Amino acid sequence: MNIEQIILPEFGKSSEIMTGSLDKTVYDVVQYLMENRLTVSTGESLTGGLLSERITSVSGASQVIELGVCTYSDRMKQHLLHVPSGILAEYGAVSRQTAYAMAEGLMHLSGADLCLTVTGLAGPGGGTAELPVGTVYAGFAYRNRIAATLLKLWEFPELDRDGIRHMTALCVFRLAERLLLA
Repeated sequence: MNIEQIILPEFGKSSEIMTGSLDKTVYDVVQYLMENRLTVSTGESLTGGLLSERITSVSGASQVIELGVCTYSDRMKQHLLHVPSGILAEYGAVSRQTAYAMAEGLMHLSGADLCLTVTGLAGPGGGTAELPVGTVYAGFAYRNRIAATLLKLWEFPELDRDGIRHMTALCVFRLAERLLLA
């Protein structure tokens, strides 16, 4: 399996990963993990624990979840997930490089088979022309392979802060499902 063939560089509004039921997708991912005796960990920034909350909402999740960390600050990204300060200084917290480093750090910290990380701008403030609200990067580590992608959620102007956070969760779990089933 080539992770880069599944986790493409970016996903926009027309992508099928941005459709579907969050509850069903999470349930399917957790069921697959349980059936295959795999584990999962999350490292979250803009979602603030939503990914791990959704996983633990499924009965039996204790069989699969290893760790859930909310690394909202750069300091915690560095301290807990070992994101190099040079990456944060050069690319910023909201970047493909940071999401990738978060996934790599989480993989080493937790030892989970599947690691899911997110960093981005949920708004309503904080965005710029170069980095608009709705810019989200998701990192994935699966079986010692790592990739990160851009989720262009600014293409959904109707989404508010909570909508961006929930759409992020949907996209991450849809991509996790793709990885697991590949």
